[in-house]
Amino acid sequence: MDRYKAIALLDSGVGGLTVVQELVKLLPQENIVYFGDTARMPYGPRPQEQVRRFVDEIMGFLLTQEIKAMIVACNSAAAAGLDFYRHKIHLPLLGVIEPGVRAALEHTRNKKVGVIGTTGTIHSGAYQQAFHRLAPDVEVLAQPCPLFVLLVENNLVDTPEAWRVAEEYLSPLKEAGVDALILGCTHYPLMADVIQGVMGPGVELISSAEETAREAQEILQQHNLLNNHATIPARQRFFASGRAKPFAEMATRMLHKEIQAYQVILEE
Repeated sequence: MDRYKAIALLDSGVGGLTVVQELVKLLPQENIVYFGDTARMPYGPRPQEQVRRFVDEIMGFLLTQEIKAMIVACNSAAAAGLDFYRHKIHLPLLGVIEPGVRAALEHTRNKKVGVIGTTGTIHSGAYQQAFHRLAPDVEVLAQPCPLFVLLVENNLVDTPEAWRVAEEYLSPLKEAGVDALILGCTHYPLMADVIQGVMGPGVELISSAEETAREAQEILQQHNLLNNHATIPARQRFFASGRAKPFAEMATRMLHKEIQAYQVILEE
């Protein structure tokens, strides 16, 4: 039956594993298939048309994996065209942008919200448009932070360089007085300690990962696809377009259990 199929997630690298973490907490009985496009990351600086092509290729692979829903767990990929992907797939599909916006609206007190993301995500205006639809009276201050992804993927989060870069990127948002900050890239929760340290305790960090997991639960429930009758342990499968070993090592650290990954070569 369809409810026993897997939830598929795709990302430019390891950032979407933050969504996997939240899915496992909320829906431990669900099977998961994850694809990290590590050979072609980061997506942020790339043209949106190219990102859409990459996502189209990954979706084609994931559709061979007995799946029931798909999460575009990458803000740059979601910003490049969630509606475009919906025309390509006949399964429930969700991104990570609107869940983060809704969470920020719940937490902001002064109606000043910051958004940080890759260059592609910020310049796409996807977050700004979502706020305009849901709460046009909220002031949105957006800041691209392109080096954050490279710091995470190269395991350089706990370094003086990471703090220096964060100070440079975040100072305008801090000075503007935002009281909620959307981590508009699934890599960024892995830098949460640094970001919180720079912004101060009065700023609520909003990770779209937790909200996306909750929305996935609601969508699966609406489509009668929740795996509520699991009799065997849930399975998780991990694929990467780059070398499998570095990806597996990072995933093992993030998910706190031994992860095996497989390399899948996609078109360049």
